[in-house]
Amino acid sequence: MKQYCCERVIGLQRQYFLPTIHKHEYMILPESMGWYWEEPGHNVNRKVGTLNNFSVHFVVSGSGYVEIDGETFLLKRGDAFLYFPMQEQRYYSSKDDPWNIRWVHFYGGILNQFLTEKGFHKSILWSVQQLPTLEKAHEQLLAEGERHSLLQLSHLSTLMYAFLMEFTSNGLPRTSDRKTELDDRIQPLLPLMQTRAYEPFELEYWANEAGVSTYYFCRLFKRATQMTPMAFITLCRLQMSKQLLLDKKDMTVREIAMEVGYPSISYFNKRFLEQEGMTPTEYREGFL
Repeated sequence: MKQYCCERVIGLQRQYFLPTIHKHEYMILPESMGWYWEEPGHNVNRKVGTLNNFSVHFVVSGSGYVEIDGETFLLKRGDAFLYFPMQEQRYYSSKDDPWNIRWVHFYGGILNQFLTEKGFHKSILWSVQQLPTLEKAHEQLLAEGERHSLLQLSHLSTLMYAFLMEFTSNGLPRTSDRKTELDDRIQPLLPLMQTRAYEPFELEYWANEAGVSTYYFCRLFKRATQMTPMAFITLCRLQMSKQLLLDKKDMTVREIAMEVGYPSISYFNKRFLEQEGMTPTEYREGFL
Protein backbone atom coordinates (compact mmCIF):
# COMPACT_ATOMS: atom_id res chain seq x y z
CA MET A 1 0.00 0.00 0.00
CA LYS A 2 1.25 3.48 -0.80
CA GLN A 3 1.16 6.02 1.99
CA TYR A 4 1.35 9.75 1.47
CA CYS A 5 2.05 12.73 3.68
CA CYS A 6 -0.20 15.64 3.07
CA GLU A 7 -0.46 19.30 3.99
CA ARG A 8 -3.73 21.15 4.19
CA VAL A 9 -4.08 24.90 4.56
CA ILE A 10 -7.69 26.08 4.79
CA GLY A 11 -8.43 29.63 5.84
CA LEU A 12 -6.46 30.13 9.01
CA GLN A 13 -5.31 26.56 9.44
CA ARG A 14 -1.86 25.20 8.80
CA GLN A 15 -1.29 21.50 9.35
CA TYR A 16 0.94 18.71 8.16
CA PHE A 17 0.43 14.94 8.33
CA LEU A 18 2.88 12.04 8.10
CA PRO A 19 2.33 8.27 7.91
CA THR A 20 2.84 6.28 11.11
CA ILE A 21 6.05 4.26 10.87
CA HIS A 22 5.61 1.07 12.88
CA LYS A 23 9.21 -0.13 12.76
CA HIS A 24 11.78 2.57 13.47
CA GLU A 25 14.82 3.24 15.63
CA TYR A 26 13.74 6.54 17.13
CA MET A 27 12.46 7.33 20.62
CA ILE A 28 9.82 9.65 19.22
CA LEU A 29 8.31 10.71 15.89
CA PRO A 30 5.52 13.15 15.01
CA GLU A 31 2.37 11.87 13.34
CA SER A 32 0.91 15.30 12.62
CA MET A 33 1.35 18.90 13.71
CA GLY A 34 -0.46 22.12 13.07
CA TRP A 35 -1.51 25.63 13.95
CA TYR A 36 -5.04 27.05 13.99
CA TRP A 37 -5.91 30.68 14.57
CA GLU A 38 -9.16 32.64 14.45
CA GLU A 39 -11.11 29.44 13.81
CA PRO A 40 -14.27 29.68 15.96
CA GLY A 41 -15.50 26.41 14.45
CA HIS A 42 -12.56 24.36 15.77
CA ASN A 43 -14.36 21.60 17.68
CA VAL A 44 -13.02 18.11 18.49
CA ASN A 45 -14.92 15.26 20.14
CA ARG A 46 -13.09 11.91 20.04
CA LYS A 47 -14.42 8.83 21.79
CA VAL A 48 -12.30 6.55 23.96
CA GLY A 49 -9.94 4.45 21.83
CA THR A 50 -10.06 6.68 18.75
CA LEU A 51 -6.38 7.69 18.63
CA ASN A 52 -3.40 5.56 19.59
CA ASN A 53 -0.90 8.41 19.93
CA PHE A 54 0.01 11.24 22.29
CA SER A 55 -0.87 14.86 21.65
CA VAL A 56 0.01 18.28 23.05
CA HIS A 57 -1.97 21.45 22.35
CA PHE A 58 -1.04 24.88 23.70
CA VAL A 59 -2.88 28.19 23.48
CA VAL A 60 -0.93 31.18 22.12
CA SER A 61 -3.80 33.67 22.34
CA GLY A 62 -7.57 33.78 22.46
CA SER A 63 -9.50 31.20 24.45
CA GLY A 64 -11.18 27.81 24.26
CA TYR A 65 -12.46 24.96 26.37
CA VAL A 66 -11.55 21.42 27.42
CA GLU A 67 -14.10 19.06 28.96
CA ILE A 68 -12.92 16.45 31.48
CA ASP A 69 -15.33 14.07 33.22
CA GLY A 70 -18.25 16.36 32.48
CA GLU A 71 -16.49 19.47 33.81
CA THR A 72 -15.60 22.35 31.47
CA PHE A 73 -12.32 24.25 31.81
CA LEU A 74 -11.54 27.61 30.20
CA LEU A 75 -8.10 27.83 28.55
CA LYS A 76 -6.22 31.00 27.62
CA ARG A 77 -2.70 32.05 26.64
CA GLY A 78 -0.10 29.77 28.19
CA ASP A 79 -2.53 26.93 28.92
CA ALA A 80 -1.97 23.52 27.39
CA PHE A 81 -3.44 20.03 27.38
CA LEU A 82 -1.79 16.64 26.98
CA TYR A 83 -3.57 13.43 25.96
CA PHE A 84 -2.22 9.91 26.30
CA PRO A 85 -3.16 7.23 23.71
CA MET A 86 -6.79 6.07 23.55
CA GLN A 87 -8.08 8.77 25.91
CA GLU A 88 -11.39 10.49 25.33
CA GLN A 89 -10.82 13.97 23.88
CA ARG A 90 -13.22 16.92 24.00
CA TYR A 91 -12.02 20.45 23.25
CA TYR A 92 -13.19 23.43 21.24
CA SER A 93 -12.48 27.09 20.52
CA SER A 94 -14.42 30.00 21.96
CA LYS A 95 -16.71 31.45 19.32
CA ASP A 96 -16.41 34.98 20.72
CA ASP A 97 -12.65 34.88 21.30
CA PRO A 98 -11.27 32.15 18.97
CA TRP A 99 -8.05 30.62 20.14
CA ASN A 100 -4.70 30.69 18.41
CA ILE A 101 -3.55 27.14 19.16
CA ARG A 102 -0.60 25.01 18.13
CA TRP A 103 -0.57 21.20 18.38
CA VAL A 104 1.33 18.02 17.64
CA HIS A 105 0.43 14.31 17.69
CA PHE A 106 3.35 11.95 18.29
CA TYR A 107 4.28 8.37 19.15
CA GLY A 108 7.16 6.23 20.40
CA GLY A 109 7.70 2.93 22.18
CA ILE A 110 8.90 4.28 25.54
CA LEU A 111 6.92 7.52 25.73
CA ASN A 112 4.32 6.16 28.14
CA GLN A 113 6.99 5.24 30.67
CA PHE A 114 8.97 8.43 30.01
CA LEU A 115 6.01 10.76 30.58
CA THR A 116 4.62 8.75 33.48
CA GLU A 117 7.93 8.85 35.33
CA LYS A 118 7.95 12.64 34.93
CA GLY A 119 4.43 12.82 36.38
CA PHE A 120 2.72 13.90 33.17
CA HIS A 121 0.07 11.18 33.51
CA LYS A 122 -1.43 13.02 36.49
CA SER A 123 -3.13 15.82 34.60
CA ILE A 124 -4.59 16.69 31.22
CA LEU A 125 -4.36 20.45 31.78
CA TRP A 126 -1.04 22.28 32.07
CA SER A 127 0.39 25.80 32.20
CA VAL A 128 3.47 26.60 30.11
CA GLN A 129 6.00 28.87 31.84
CA GLN A 130 8.14 29.77 28.80
CA LEU A 131 5.58 30.03 26.02
CA PRO A 132 7.78 31.80 23.37
CA THR A 133 10.39 29.05 23.69
CA LEU A 134 7.80 26.31 23.22
CA GLU A 135 6.27 28.19 20.30
CA LYS A 136 9.68 28.46 18.63
CA ALA A 137 10.34 24.72 19.08
CA HIS A 138 6.95 23.93 17.57
CA GLU A 139 7.54 26.22 14.57
CA GLN A 140 10.88 24.53 13.87
CA LEU A 141 9.20 21.12 13.97
CA LEU A 142 6.33 22.19 11.71
CA ALA A 143 8.68 23.86 9.23
CA GLU A 144 10.90 20.76 9.08
CA GLY A 145 7.90 18.58 8.25
CA GLU A 146 6.82 20.98 5.51
CA ARG A 147 10.30 21.17 3.99
CA HIS A 148 11.57 17.61 4.13
CA SER A 149 8.70 15.36 5.24
CA LEU A 150 10.22 11.87 5.79
CA LEU A 151 13.51 12.56 4.00
CA GLN A 152 15.36 13.44 7.22
CA LEU A 153 13.73 11.32 9.91
CA SER A 154 16.65 11.72 12.30
CA HIS A 155 16.32 15.50 12.29
CA LEU A 156 12.53 15.29 12.52
CA SER A 157 12.82 13.02 15.57
CA THR A 158 15.38 15.36 17.16
CA LEU A 159 13.10 18.38 16.75
CA MET A 160 10.12 16.40 18.11
CA TYR A 161 12.18 15.40 21.15
CA ALA A 162 13.31 19.02 21.64
CA PHE A 163 9.69 20.18 21.60
CA LEU A 164 8.63 17.53 24.11
CA MET A 165 11.50 18.42 26.44
CA GLU A 166 10.54 22.09 26.29
CA PHE A 167 7.01 21.13 27.22
CA THR A 168 7.96 18.81 30.09
CA SER A 169 10.54 21.28 31.42
CA ASN A 170 8.16 24.25 31.42
CA GLY A 171 4.82 22.61 32.12
CA LEU A 172 3.08 22.84 35.48
CA PRO A 173 -0.18 20.98 36.24
CA ARG A 174 -3.21 23.27 36.22
CA THR A 175 -5.63 20.95 37.99
CA SER A 176 -5.78 20.01 41.64
CA ASP A 177 -4.48 16.77 43.10
CA ARG A 178 -7.94 15.20 43.47
CA LYS A 179 -6.96 12.41 41.03
CA THR A 180 -3.51 11.72 42.43
CA GLU A 181 -4.51 8.42 44.00
CA LEU A 182 -6.12 6.98 40.91
CA ASP A 183 -3.27 8.15 38.66
CA ASP A 184 -0.58 6.73 40.91
CA ARG A 185 -2.31 3.36 41.14
CA ILE A 186 -3.60 2.91 37.59
CA GLN A 187 -1.37 4.76 35.10
CA PRO A 188 1.86 2.87 35.95
CA LEU A 189 0.05 -0.42 35.26
CA LEU A 190 -1.22 0.53 31.80
CA PRO A 191 1.98 -0.18 29.80
CA LEU A 192 2.29 -3.63 31.41
CA MET A 193 -1.39 -4.39 30.86
CA GLN A 194 -0.94 -3.39 27.22
CA THR A 195 2.04 -5.67 26.61
CA ARG A 196 0.31 -8.59 28.35
CA ALA A 197 -3.13 -8.02 26.85
CA TYR A 198 -2.93 -11.30 24.90
CA GLU A 199 -2.97 -13.25 28.19
CA PRO A 200 -6.28 -14.26 29.83
CA PHE A 201 -7.45 -11.21 31.75
CA GLU A 202 -7.49 -11.73 35.53
CA LEU A 203 -9.14 -8.84 37.34
CA GLU A 204 -8.03 -10.03 40.78
CA TYR A 205 -4.37 -10.08 39.71
CA TRP A 206 -4.39 -6.48 38.46
CA ALA A 207 -6.38 -5.26 41.45
CA ASN A 208 -3.77 -6.87 43.67
CA GLU A 209 -1.01 -5.14 41.70
CA ALA A 210 -2.75 -1.83 42.41
CA GLY A 211 -3.24 -2.76 46.05
CA VAL A 212 -7.02 -2.37 46.04
CA SER A 213 -10.16 -4.51 45.86
CA THR A 214 -11.51 -5.55 42.46
CA TYR A 215 -14.49 -3.22 42.92
CA TYR A 216 -12.30 -0.21 43.73
CA PHE A 217 -9.85 -1.11 40.95
CA CYS A 218 -12.67 -0.95 38.40
CA ARG A 219 -13.80 2.41 39.77
CA LEU A 220 -10.28 3.87 39.69
CA PHE A 221 -9.63 2.43 36.23
CA LYS A 222 -12.83 3.91 34.79
CA ARG A 223 -12.07 7.33 36.25
CA ALA A 224 -8.47 7.27 35.01
CA THR A 225 -9.10 5.99 31.47
CA GLN A 226 -12.84 6.55 30.84
CA MET A 227 -13.21 2.84 30.09
CA THR A 228 -13.47 -0.48 31.90
CA PRO A 229 -10.38 -2.70 32.34
CA MET A 230 -11.79 -5.24 29.88
CA ALA A 231 -12.54 -2.55 27.30
CA PHE A 232 -8.90 -1.41 27.56
CA ILE A 233 -7.65 -4.98 27.12
CA THR A 234 -9.91 -5.40 24.09
CA LEU A 235 -8.54 -2.26 22.44
CA CYS A 236 -4.98 -3.43 23.09
CA ARG A 237 -5.70 -6.86 21.62
CA LEU A 238 -7.25 -5.36 18.52
CA GLN A 239 -4.29 -3.01 18.10
CA MET A 240 -1.96 -6.03 18.27
CA SER A 241 -4.09 -7.89 15.73
CA LYS A 242 -4.02 -4.97 13.28
CA GLN A 243 -0.24 -4.92 13.43
CA LEU A 244 0.00 -8.68 12.89
CA LEU A 245 -2.47 -8.60 10.01
CA LEU A 246 -0.17 -6.20 8.15
CA ASP A 247 3.26 -7.40 9.29
CA LYS A 248 2.71 -11.18 9.31
CA LYS A 249 1.17 -11.97 5.95
CA ASP A 250 1.95 -15.68 6.45
CA MET A 251 -0.27 -15.91 9.55
CA THR A 252 -3.92 -16.82 9.09
CA VAL A 253 -6.66 -14.80 10.75
CA ARG A 254 -7.32 -17.75 13.07
CA GLU A 255 -3.66 -17.84 14.13
CA ILE A 256 -3.67 -14.10 14.78
CA ALA A 257 -6.87 -14.40 16.84
CA MET A 258 -5.16 -17.00 19.02
CA GLU A 259 -1.99 -14.92 19.23
CA VAL A 260 -3.78 -11.86 20.61
CA GLY A 261 -5.92 -13.77 23.12
CA TYR A 262 -9.06 -14.90 21.28
CA PRO A 263 -9.43 -18.72 21.09
CA SER A 264 -12.73 -18.19 19.24
CA ILE A 265 -12.23 -16.77 15.75
CA SER A 266 -15.92 -15.88 15.49
CA TYR A 267 -15.72 -13.78 18.65
CA PHE A 268 -12.52 -12.14 17.39
CA ASN A 269 -14.22 -11.30 14.08
CA LYS A 270 -17.21 -9.85 15.93
CA ARG A 271 -15.05 -7.64 18.16
CA PHE A 272 -12.89 -6.48 15.24
CA LEU A 273 -15.97 -5.62 13.15
CA GLU A 274 -17.53 -3.68 16.02
CA GLN A 275 -14.40 -1.59 16.53
CA GLU A 276 -13.09 -1.14 12.97
CA GLY A 277 -16.24 -1.37 10.87
CA MET A 278 -14.79 -4.21 8.79
CA THR A 279 -13.62 -7.80 9.25
CA PRO A 280 -9.94 -8.66 9.85
CA THR A 281 -9.75 -10.10 6.35
CA GLU A 282 -11.18 -6.93 4.81
CA TYR A 283 -8.76 -4.83 6.85
CA ARG A 284 -5.78 -6.87 5.62
CA GLU A 285 -6.92 -6.84 2.00
CA GLY A 286 -7.34 -3.07 2.14
CA PHE A 287 -3.58 -2.66 2.70
CA LEU A 288 -2.40 -5.11 0.06
